[in-house]
Amino acid sequence: MNPENLVTIYAEATPNPESMKFVASKMLLPNDSADFRTTESAETSPLAKALFEMAFVKGVFIMNNFVSVTKNSDYEWFDLIPDLRQFFQEWLEEGKEIVSPKVELTPEQETEVERKIRQLLEDHVRPAVEMDGGAIDFKSFRDGVVTVQMKGSCSGCPSSTMTLKAGIENLLKRMVPEVQAVEAEAG
Repeated sequence: MNPENLVTIYAEATPNPESMKFVASKMLLPNDSADFRTTESAETSPLAKALFEMAFVKGVFIMNNFVSVTKNSDYEWFDLIPDLRQFFQEWLEEGKEIVSPKVELTPEQETEVERKIRQLLEDHVRPAVEMDGGAIDFKSFRDGVVTVQMKGSCSGCPSSTMTLKAGIENLLKRMVPEVQAVEAEAG
């Protein structure tokens, strides 16, 4: 095997006890994220599709250099981590497709307030959420309410509501006076 193709994988706990972040020594999905909560939604990702064939997999989130796997509570991470690390390592070293390329849509015209909100989320919130194996996407701003979608290990995490209200909502209200509340869209 070509040494350039060697990949290392390590597992990292997330605040969600049912999700584990698997970090690779190479970029998997730069500048984007892909969140799969069902086998059907995984049609665009050969990697996620293969993971859903494992009985314990309940969700797959792919971003930058990591994959967050959400498991069924009947299983223990202790038993799953070695096999998953090997699975990811082989998949990446063989150069298999992770997510099928998608057609880019042109963004709709954003207002100045929406641009400000998106920038704050990008600069201040996204890095912290990514460290925990998840992501946050801006969905809309209407009548003073910002709607975001929590993805990856943040989706369904017990502490995500507190993060949303105490952290994100306070930041946006302080920096963007037009913001009255932040809500999460069901993922």
